[in-house]
Amino acid sequence: MQRLLKTYLDPFLVALIVTVALASVLPCRGQGAVVVDHVADAGIMLLFFLHGAKLSREAILAGLRNWPVHLAVLGSSFVLFPLLGLGIANMPFVPPLVASGMLFLTLLPSTVQSSIAFTAMAGGNIAAAVCSASLSNLLGIIITPLLVSLFMHLSGGGISAGAIETIAMQLLLPFLLGHASRRWTIGLLSRYRFVLGFVDRGAILIVVYSAFSAAVVQGLWHRLSPGMLAAIALLCAALLALVLAATWAIGRLGGFSREDAIVIQFCGSKKSLVSGVPIAGVLFPASQVGMVILPLMIFHQIQLIACAMLARRYRVRQGPDAIAG
Repeated sequence: MQRLLKTYLDPFLVALIVTVALASVLPCRGQGAVVVDHVADAGIMLLFFLHGAKLSREAILAGLRNWPVHLAVLGSSFVLFPLLGLGIANMPFVPPLVASGMLFLTLLPSTVQSSIAFTAMAGGNIAAAVCSASLSNLLGIIITPLLVSLFMHLSGGGISAGAIETIAMQLLLPFLLGHASRRWTIGLLSRYRFVLGFVDRGAILIVVYSAFSAAVVQGLWHRLSPGMLAAIALLCAALLALVLAATWAIGRLGGFSREDAIVIQFCGSKKSLVSGVPIAGVLFPASQVGMVILPLMIFHQIQLIACAMLARRYRVRQGPDAIAG
């Protein structure tokens, strides 16, 4: 049991659960909430600065030649997922609170670290995975807010002139500055990679604490029942199963090599918690962010467990038909 927990339970998820519990018991209020909001905004800017600084221009340029793989990954992230999200959101038995969170989840870009890690574990094309995942995250800064504006109708959400300015100042500008600083900062990032891992995860935890504090003050846990939490988990599992099946079919039936098919499945089936939490913090009122990101937090753990199992299976069955069944 201890080995299973260590293998499949993400330590970051444990930290997220503790943060949500803390916000539920001791939510920040009044002036304290204002201070935490400012700290969360600074954390979001730092997070996207680090994203930009970590982005390898050489890896992207080297991988761009494999454009069919990248188109398949982007199509899964920004076409297939949103269509499934719209289907879920329009199901009559899905409560509006759950529908909003599930739809937002499907509009996000792919992960970077876990997509590359699982691709490597499964014996896939690592260079293509780096390029596809990085490109998805880069485009997600623009595409996700646009999709939210098109498909979501939360009060105060969507894209206004103020929201565009906030996206530019808190997401895009720090990202571009981080990437521009790469020649000077890459040495530090590599040397202190372990410490910086705590920094970017700490920034996410601060945003989560701020979001759930505001949601708890607005009565989140009075509106969200245990049955609703179970429904979110089931919807997340079903959504992931559908996308894994679709990306498998694309890789298998589209004539891709085994290595590229693995990239399509692992990069095309993920959603980024690290990008999703700050984007939600920018796009939605504080009182709504907690509920909006809750399905993403649940999906995050389910995708890690499922993809870890798949990656190990593909690794064991390496061969021409290792991804076939």
